[in-house]
Amino acid sequence: MKIFMKRLEHFLEIGGVKKDIALLAVSGLALIISIFKLLPLPFDAAWIAILLCGTPIVLEAIIGLVTSFDIKADVLVSLALVASICIGENFAAGEVAFIMQLGALLEDLTVAKARAGIEKLVHLTPQTARVLKNGAETMVPAEKVQVGDLLRVLPGESIPVDGVILSGQTSVNQAVMTGESLPVDKKTGDEVSSGTVNQFGTFEMKATKVGEDSSIQRMIRLVQSADAEKAKIVRLADRLATWIVVIALTAAAFTWIFSGEIIRAVTVLVVFCPCALVLATPTAIMAAIGNATKHGFLVREGDALERLATVKKVAFDKTGTLTYGSPTVVAVKSLSEEFSQEEIYAFTAAAEQFSEHPLGKAIVSCYKQETNQTPAQAIGFQMLPGRGVSAMVNDQAILAGNRELLAENHIALSSNTDMDDFLKQGCTVIYVAIGGEYAGYIVLSDTIRPESAAIIDNLEKIDIQAVLLTGDHKNAAQNIANQLHIKEVYANCLPEDKLRYIGSSQSANHPVCMIGDGINDAPALKKAVVGIAMGGIGSDIAVDAADIALVDDEIRELPHLISLSKRMMAAIKINILFSMGLNFLAIALAITGILNPIVGALVHNAGSVFVIIHSALLLNWRKKK
Repeated sequence: MKIFMKRLEHFLEIGGVKKDIALLAVSGLALIISIFKLLPLPFDAAWIAILLCGTPIVLEAIIGLVTSFDIKADVLVSLALVASICIGENFAAGEVAFIMQLGALLEDLTVAKARAGIEKLVHLTPQTARVLKNGAETMVPAEKVQVGDLLRVLPGESIPVDGVILSGQTSVNQAVMTGESLPVDKKTGDEVSSGTVNQFGTFEMKATKVGEDSSIQRMIRLVQSADAEKAKIVRLADRLATWIVVIALTAAAFTWIFSGEIIRAVTVLVVFCPCALVLATPTAIMAAIGNATKHGFLVREGDALERLATVKKVAFDKTGTLTYGSPTVVAVKSLSEEFSQEEIYAFTAAAEQFSEHPLGKAIVSCYKQETNQTPAQAIGFQMLPGRGVSAMVNDQAILAGNRELLAENHIALSSNTDMDDFLKQGCTVIYVAIGGEYAGYIVLSDTIRPESAAIIDNLEKIDIQAVLLTGDHKNAAQNIANQLHIKEVYANCLPEDKLRYIGSSQSANHPVCMIGDGINDAPALKKAVVGIAMGGIGSDIAVDAADIALVDDEIRELPHLISLSKRMMAAIKINILFSMGLNFLAIALAITGILNPIVGALVHNAGSVFVIIHSALLLNWRKKK
């Protein structure tokens, strides 16, 4: 029996949406031929609809009953189909099968999945490592590295395991773990994580965590576990199916017993078929998804909008969501009587024009945009990993970098109140020395999207609390939160920290919607009731982990999306109440003999038409201000 059931399940899985559309088109044509007798066929054309649309429904009902005694809406539909066929009402049977299959198709269109995030995370795992033994360098598979092994990492390579730097200086891109776009300077004694990228300098390290204990492997496990824990919404029609089947069979049996007419009992079964109930949810979801698409949201999970309607908190990653995710020059200060602010900017841009560091690139880009000029020629350029750059510009020796760079060149830094304020706000300061003297500094910061403040305010108006979860340090996070009036802030968050917060909030009955763009956000996007990823600037892994993707990265329509989800749920409830009310009215008429199976099917399918029209109103819905 189990082998037979597996073969049945395999049969039902063959094909796809295009096949279902073709079957429905043929079945619909067959029903038209049947009712209007358009062709002189040797058989009733309604049988085509019964076989094409009804067979899968009956098979699904049998599989559910036999394998797990699972009573779904398909069971009642199957009873109505068989009963209608037994008394010769083929058109009624074909019509019911057609409507049910249409509902199933609409639902399938809304629950299509495209899950590739975990595979892409696996591909991020470094495959090889440079192991140092007895002074010789050997390439070995990364999984063969043991705790305590000495490794060498070259510029541009992914760090194979977690460890501690023993010698060398560099900058490491840690976006895979923290989501922050700016690389972090590393020196002897600093810890580094697997999967992060060494950008500039060669260094040697000692392995401390390898294999399944490494950071990238922990990330993969977090994504997998969060996905497994996310509950899927069960279709309301199936939740009510057990009671509907019991009531329908009871009503049909009593009707047959007291009236003595089996046709009345069959009509009761036909009008009790939950066609409109099945259509209530998928039609509303389809229309709402169409509305969301117009506003830049790509809904990747069919039940995402249902879940979004329950959300009480929206957790934002900072970089790339509330901010643009790229550093911008926000201030240039001169502390020298010899060089003006404009000259310091020009000298620094010239010295940085060959730099591969994101901060150097940002200074050059901003200089070109603000002045419409190309930086002057620089000679003798040197990239100093973990420190900054040096170059000769117009016969002046330029140093631009961090405090350590100037200290190593015996250049004293003077204190400055404005600079201290910038540092407290979480900005990045590039110190500039010209001709061996401290001349001033350039301040860079991630800039807030202009629409972010309005989004937070609009979320509060619909009783949604905004939360900031960021891998950035506390000062930068608090500065952004203060500007946007976000009261709940968590800084220095690793992926497991974001996961822990979301889990605890949802355990306390505060469903969370997570919005992020980086690889490090993937576990949180999976764990949250709804995950929304920035589709343009976000990583592929973040998008694959999310339920909804923002196509153009414009989050200003987020309040509309949440309001739309609540309106969609209201529409679904109205659809269900109407369809059930119409069904019970039709049952009363069927019991009294006023309705026969064909008329009963037409009357109760009028409820399906109402449901479709009512749901279609969501396509252009927008909450009035």
